[in-house]
Amino acid sequence: MEIIPAIDLRGGRCVRLYQGDYSREMRFSDDPLQVALKWQSQSAPRLHIIDLDGAAGSEPQNLEIARQIAAATLLPTQMGGGIRTLETIKEVLTAGIERVILTTAAIEDPDMLKQACRKYGDYVVISIDAREGLVATHGWQQDTGIRAVDFGRSMAQLGVQRLIYTDIIRDGTLTEPNFTAITELVNVTGLPVIAAGGISSILHLKMLKQLGVEGAILGRALYSEDINLKEAIETVG
Repeated sequence: MEIIPAIDLRGGRCVRLYQGDYSREMRFSDDPLQVALKWQSQSAPRLHIIDLDGAAGSEPQNLEIARQIAAATLLPTQMGGGIRTLETIKEVLTAGIERVILTTAAIEDPDMLKQACRKYGDYVVISIDAREGLVATHGWQQDTGIRAVDFGRSMAQLGVQRLIYTDIIRDGTLTEPNFTAITELVNVTGLPVIAAGGISSILHLKMLKQLGVEGAILGRALYSEDINLKEAIETVG
């Protein structure tokens, strides 16, 4: 199981949001590249980069920083936030990012998503960001009323090859993952699932591994040092 550090970008800085609330920001570094190099030095297998400005808007705003991280670390990277068109997908992949993460576009433009899946295959990942079981879009600011599990099933039928599941209410809280929702998504879709939101201990990582998830994204738990990345990788990865 991959243990994947998250680098959330807002205004060029590395931050974390509490439950996706843009008014509750915790700033961890003014130098995201140095943060990325730190995670590389601790044997991170991959980096998860989210452009929070792009997610709340309509196109990526921190792509140049992501480009620098991808070039300097030589680690596989996946990036989301404001990626809503085929042209933007191409731009992000050309910047050296290995995978693009889509949420809003997958809901609002299924025809584009079909084209993206045909053209880019497993370079396209769908993030299911759920609040109380329902998918949220536009940087988690808009509720759709669509059940997360139903959305996951439809994505599998559409040809999507990988999912990320984030429980918004638990994200940044250091509580625990939504094991029930993750289990249901793994079983219903049959797709590789990367879990995020509320992971705060190595025990949580062990439990997720038993559920059969492909990876786990760690954010606040790494920055607050509740989890040591190298130890987590050696124990569970």
